[in-house]
Amino acid sequence: MSPARVVPYRDGPYLVRGEFEFVDQDGNVIETRRGTIALCRCGASRTKPFCDGTHKAIGFKAPSDASDQPLRPKPDGDQA
Repeated sequence: MSPARVVPYRDGPYLVRGEFEFVDQDGNVIETRRGTIALCRCGASRTKPFCDGTHKAIGFKAPSDASDQPLRPKPDGDQA
């Protein structure tokens, strides 16, 4: 199997494909049962952390690239 690849879909979830292990913050494995999973990006899914399609109903908008993402602070705290 190929290494994991995470793809943010425009106005939709993050799709994770490939070989991966999904764990919670305590290291407990979260069963996925599939080689591809969709992770919620809108925050409104009733099956978090998985996507349930709610992003369509609420009109969630997000780019599929990094060009419109919020800026990350530089290590010294200044914005780039």
